[in-house]
Amino acid sequence: MTEGESTLEDGKTRQVIAAKLAGGLQVEVYPRAETSEMFNEIIGRLRTGAGDDLDQKLIVAGVTDYVVEANDIEQSCESCMYYLVHREFCDLPELMIPVEPDWSCRLWRI
Repeated sequence: MTEGESTLEDGKTRQVIAAKLAGGLQVEVYPRAETSEMFNEIIGRLRTGAGDDLDQKLIVAGVTDYVVEANDIEQSCESCMYYLVHREFCDLPELMIPVEPDWSCRLWRI
């Protein structure tokens, strides 16, 4: 797949995700992964239960189409260590999904 094809595919997937979230897909926004133990528990659920199922990834990771504030910190994809700016993509191995900068998930890390 060429870079242009990858960008186009990411854009289509991002639109699908946006439609699912806008359509009311119920995701697990809380609790946030505030400790290593919580982070690892969510990652374990993604590894064993989500696989390539986009809905399950979104649900378990708690992906939102808005910024979530937790502990007085705005937790946007754009400010997360897993966010690839030029691709608008979450590079967390268990997610690997295109995202918008102003989205969020409960696996946010700085």
